[in-house]
Amino acid sequence: MANTTTTKDNDGTSRRGFASMPPEKVHEIASKGGHASAEKAGHQGMAERGHEGGKVSAERAGHEGLAERGHKGGIASGESRRQAKQARESEESDEEEAAYEDESE
Repeated sequence: MANTTTTKDNDGTSRRGFASMPPEKVHEIASKGGHASAEKAGHQGMAERGHEGGKVSAERAGHEGLAERGHKGGIASGESRRQAKQARESEESDEEEAAYEDESE
């Protein structure tokens, strides 16, 4: 069962759960969680499941569906590039204007 002891810090706040445990105990518990996760699927198991999921998704979408996804991705990528370029140009314009104002004073 979890540690349910409550302690008070110097600033009056209470420390419960992991905060009230010694760091070694917290590390021990966290380590067990990591090992359990690795035993359940493992890194390679996760990759294989990801590949299988991608295959299933591709089969469901078909060629047209995948082409449409690629097209939308390309549009989004181009739009973000255009926005970034506009932001850079606007910033350069502002800097040039500020330099011009400094010269005229």
